[in-house]
Amino acid sequence: MSTETKSLKASKIACWLALACLVVPMFGSYFFDDMFSTVSQIFKNPEMLQLGWNSQQFGFYAGGYSFLCVWGGLIICGILLDKFGVRLIGSVFVGMMVAGAAIVTAAISAPGLSAGTSLTIAYIGCMLFGLGSEIAGVAVTRSIAKWFKGKNVALAMGLQLAIARIGTGLAMLLSPVLVLKNHMEGTMYTLSETNRPAIIGLSLLFIGAILWAVFVAMDAKYDRQEGIVTQRGEVKEEDKFKFSDILKVLSNPRFIMIALLCVFFYCCVISFKKFGTSIIIPRFGLDDSTASVMISMIAFAPVLFTPLFGALVDKVGKATTWMITGAVLVFCAHMLIGFAPGDVPFYGYLSIVLLGIGYSLVPSAMWPTVPKIIPEKNLGTAYSLIYWIQNMGMLLVPIFVGRIMKNYADKKAGVDEATADILDKAAAVHSEFIFVSLGIVAITVAVLLFFNSKKHPELKIDRPSKEVA
Repeated sequence: MSTETKSLKASKIACWLALACLVVPMFGSYFFDDMFSTVSQIFKNPEMLQLGWNSQQFGFYAGGYSFLCVWGGLIICGILLDKFGVRLIGSVFVGMMVAGAAIVTAAISAPGLSAGTSLTIAYIGCMLFGLGSEIAGVAVTRSIAKWFKGKNVALAMGLQLAIARIGTGLAMLLSPVLVLKNHMEGTMYTLSETNRPAIIGLSLLFIGAILWAVFVAMDAKYDRQEGIVTQRGEVKEEDKFKFSDILKVLSNPRFIMIALLCVFFYCCVISFKKFGTSIIIPRFGLDDSTASVMISMIAFAPVLFTPLFGALVDKVGKATTWMITGAVLVFCAHMLIGFAPGDVPFYGYLSIVLLGIGYSLVPSAMWPTVPKIIPEKNLGTAYSLIYWIQNMGMLLVPIFVGRIMKNYADKKAGVDEATADILDKAAAVHSEFIFVSLGIVAITVAVLLFFNSKKHPELKIDRPSKEVA
């Protein structure tokens, strides 16, 4: 058989090449989203920032990622993804992701802007970046489910998540070096210092957009070879999206449980990362550099464990058991962060290890479960609805945590150093009340999904991926 007639679906090299093109846009997205996570402590002293943002304003900016997603953007765009296809709609939102990042970079780089003006412009950019990133993520996940169906789908999704989180980890490690290193203590942080991570992130997104275009060309050939489109390029009738399918997705109890697990679980990790250094520095008596490295480990742990756990799910199944285990580990991590003896770094390291492993387990099992319960033609809508619910939490949680941080920061005015340290610790503990509560709900939902899977073995939720045609 010639290489010309061999189908892309049958070619392992083609499948993994497609995955390689898909992971880079998300790598850039994760880097840009977490570019301030390990330097969040600088916003406690806005008078020392040329940018001028305080912790509450930073929390407001971080919540902007989810604004358009929550207010209907994700649902509408997910429907468009299923209606008009991954290649067209995915390309639009990859472009939006890059454009939004460019606006944010311009807002935090332009001299002469007031804190309020730069925040407003950056918030608009973050809204566009957030919606673009989420729909691009849906397009990527849907494409992996399509190209790897009946194969190593959990491994492929695990690798995509792992590589994307290298972007997060790289941002967390590089940002302190770019922003804090060589900065003279007691002097103001200039725009040229605080915008460095954004410039690198934007460059990565441009590269990702180019590789997305390569994937689009491959996917068009895939559809022609598999007969998904007719000779005139039209989608076959049985593969077309119908609006009535939305009600079928929303009435699926397994889908509802996965969506709820997603929002409560991810808020325990992603929203925590935004303020991670602000919490663990006062809790465990760490310096800025050590705290930055610790928080970055949340992203780097899944680089190793997510593909490993994904391969495990492909081979042995038991997805709901892994979801419960991961949720419990993250809950235990937040209990340690909030209530372990203070100023003992060991508990900080242990909590981050647990958080990293839990952050690997749940996604490895959760995302490959969706194609088992939702038809492929509706996966764009399904993943978008899940992300929509997730983004409700990601919009609100940073705002609440940022408000807690600001309230305690306001109380520090005019107090001595010992009292200020007590207030910082109190802010960290009160922030952890939020994450511990979210962890309890995540465990509850995961347990409910476990029992529902036992009642419906025909869905094969807990069966190995290769047994699901």
